[in-house]
Amino acid sequence: MPASAAFQAQYAGRDIAAGLIAGSMAIPLTVGIALMSEYPIKVGLATVAFACLIGWINAWFRPGNYIGCPGIAAGLAPVLAVGVASFGLENMAFAIFLTATIQAVIWRFNWQRYILVAVPVYLVEGLLAGVGLKIALKFLTFAYELPAGLEAPDSFWNGARIQIILISVVAYGVFVALFLQFKKTQPAIPYFVLIAAGTILAQFITVPMLSMEDTELKLGLPIPHFDSALTFLYMLGFAVMLAVIDVIEQVMSNAAIEKIDPLKRKCNSNNSLLAIWIANMGSSFFGGMTNLDGLAKSTTNRLAGAYTKFSVLIIGCVVTFFTFNTHSLEYLPKFALAVIMIFTGWKMIEGLIHVTHHGPYAMILAILCGVLVFKVGIFEGLLIALAVHGGVHYMMYANLDKMPGRDIVRRYIDDLKKSDSGDIT
Repeated sequence: MPASAAFQAQYAGRDIAAGLIAGSMAIPLTVGIALMSEYPIKVGLATVAFACLIGWINAWFRPGNYIGCPGIAAGLAPVLAVGVASFGLENMAFAIFLTATIQAVIWRFNWQRYILVAVPVYLVEGLLAGVGLKIALKFLTFAYELPAGLEAPDSFWNGARIQIILISVVAYGVFVALFLQFKKTQPAIPYFVLIAAGTILAQFITVPMLSMEDTELKLGLPIPHFDSALTFLYMLGFAVMLAVIDVIEQVMSNAAIEKIDPLKRKCNSNNSLLAIWIANMGSSFFGGMTNLDGLAKSTTNRLAGAYTKFSVLIIGCVVTFFTFNTHSLEYLPKFALAVIMIFTGWKMIEGLIHVTHHGPYAMILAILCGVLVFKVGIFEGLLIALAVHGGVHYMMYANLDKMPGRDIVRRYIDDLKKSDSGDIT
């Protein structure tokens, strides 16, 4: 059975076609997420390519899911950007190494069960909504950016500005219309149409284009370049947060991937975590980023015809080509990238709809978490929301049921298990 997860001759043709389609879709998403994370685009692409290879190899021995597509997660982009701003890009390899080490411990003792109890799924949805708003606003500037040489410092509104805004609005409208029409059959079509149309349009109209800096990929030990114990403790806390969010997102993705699996195969989240921490550990040796099986790319992979992880190997090959030919990405207009990333941010905000069946309290707390994440910070916002959540439960049980502290904690844990049991496996 493990071998069937990685390759089956009867599905080889479908997996190759699916890999080519999903791989092409992964390129602009990876570019956008790398930019949001303040990482070089080549490093982001290399991370995805390496994660695909590890995911395929892992499928031969301990398959976590059967059609999940590894990649750098949009939900973690602002977290990584905070890390780059706090520690510098030169120290992020060590931060990713710490993250992978923590994830290895979580995998070894199967602690994902306790993490999912401590952090309710609706708080994670709120966190992702706050992150989605950050992403949408970050790339909104691309939708009205002027081409180089056409800046007008004395007036924001001018003919060139109005032109690029109109192009962006029309492109977004067409993209959404195509997505709604093809999301259940060929969700990659909007991406292909947008990129193709944008590239052709750029040959006739001057629009801002993606600029690339050639980054050298080098292997090296993930050694920190600081000697402060306080900085190390701060980085350790950062790595814990990154590891926990990564684990939760992967488990949530697995729950969704299992539902769309064409052969209705069960997912094993702990096996998925094995592939994640190995890929993260490996990427730290070339300055890479974190990865997980993203739902958007996994859905595209499935609808494009994937049946096994062989499609993921093909995706890795596509991404590898662009990793070593990044100059070809300079044909991508910035407004097209803005449309993709603003839509991605909106889909993350739209995830709050999933919270409605948890009740009004969960929705209020999820919205509060999203606002805090957006205004205060990702780590701080989540901690404050968790503190509010725990405080509400304590006051409710202590005042209404007159329960002692020990029983309150037990009941709190029981309530979390009940609320999460129907959504995450």
